[in-house]
Amino acid sequence: QKYLCNNCNNILKKALQTLCGHRYCSACLSWIVRNNKNAICQKCKEEDPSTLSEGSLLAEERAFGDAAINKEISELKVHCVTLGCSWSGIMKNFEEHQSLCEYALIPCHTGCGHMVMRKKLADHLENGCVNNVTMCQKCKRSLSSSEYQAGWRRKPEPCECSPSTFLFSEFLAFLFQQNCSTPLINKDGCRFSEVGCSFRGSKEKIKEHEKTAVGAHMLLLLQHIKQLKASLCTAAKAPNGSIPQSELNLENKLHVFENIVAVLNKEVETSNLEITAFRRQSELDQNIIRGLELKIAELHRCLMQKDAGLSSLHKSLLFSEQASYDGVFLWKITDVGRKLQDSVTGRTVSLYSPAFYTAKYGYKVCLRVYLNGDGTGKGTHVSLFFVVMRGDYDALLPWPFRHKVTFMLLDQNNREHIIDAFRPDLTSASFQRPVNDMNVASGCPMFLPLSKLQSPKYAYVKEDTLFLKCIIETN
Repeated sequence: QKYLCNNCNNILKKALQTLCGHRYCSACLSWIVRNNKNAICQKCKEEDPSTLSEGSLLAEERAFGDAAINKEISELKVHCVTLGCSWSGIMKNFEEHQSLCEYALIPCHTGCGHMVMRKKLADHLENGCVNNVTMCQKCKRSLSSSEYQAGWRRKPEPCECSPSTFLFSEFLAFLFQQNCSTPLINKDGCRFSEVGCSFRGSKEKIKEHEKTAVGAHMLLLLQHIKQLKASLCTAAKAPNGSIPQSELNLENKLHVFENIVAVLNKEVETSNLEITAFRRQSELDQNIIRGLELKIAELHRCLMQKDAGLSSLHKSLLFSEQASYDGVFLWKITDVGRKLQDSVTGRTVSLYSPAFYTAKYGYKVCLRVYLNGDGTGKGTHVSLFFVVMRGDYDALLPWPFRHKVTFMLLDQNNREHIIDAFRPDLTSASFQRPVNDMNVASGCPMFLPLSKLQSPKYAYVKEDTLFLKCIIETN
């Protein structure tokens, strides 16, 4: 089950794991996010709707590639389910097999509408495909593959379709049909082994060899035909010097073959020149592409640096807008209901305020609030603490910190504010010069009962927002 996508229920492809711990195919997650606003993980809904949280929201930037599960999937043992195919192996090799499986049904590429077993496609094209036609270069007639090959055997008509227009595969098929004394097929090696080609190898290597050695095969075939012609002419002469009619017919056929091979050889030479030109152009194109890729990578790096700079400037601007330099700080906390729930569940136990200062070059401090309480106030009170932070001007300031601190929770109806104050314990480490970014927080663990915070009699929380105020006496 862990290898299945929670959307399509198929084997995971490029598995992504979301913050809620469930897995999706990369394409499935992209589709869900693209087609649903604020999409929620379906698996979370099915398992326990009451546990839905922010982590159940689906977004591509909140998911990460699950390399471990992808590796496990790539090594799963699988087999081909196509009828007649006995292939088995591991998952990472399956897609390659699918593109080569001889028993797979594939659509005929001519557009005739037939689904054909891959290994029978050649027979279909030769004998059954209505769209596999060739136009005669002389009479402009459209002929099927079988009609075109029959042109070799029928008697000459007003238009004798030019043999040079035949495909090389059609020419070989015709040779086989003529019951030549020397077959050109060898199951253990190249099909041209009988005319002098010595290449041997696996089925795939033979296919590659036959694609790249067409010119050499043409020369071997031409040489073989010449030798066959010479031996037939020598052996077939009658004692009185006359040549039987059947041998004359065979000799005429050999002449035709020679002409065909000569034409094909020229075409192969032309094709080789074109291929060489294409390869050179391809190399030039690849060099251009590599150069452009390097430029794109450099531009991407520059953009990332600029994005980082903009982010830093944005943070500095927010800090400047929120900073206070007179020892008085007002902290607005929104989404109180959600943040209180996060504190109860332990997702986000406490919140830190932005930093503020007692003076332009004074102490740097901040507030820390536990909405569900901390220490003696845990689960019953709101706990509010004062934190001395490491500042830029600490070396010039007197230590320990000794200024009176007053906390206020403002009643938004201006009736009954909650106020508490304390003077620093000068022996406490919380008020000595900081050696880390922050000292240990100190303050009021039982600042306000939770029952009073949520009571409708008061307006401490209004429109899911509360306001905390801190006043530091700097005189």
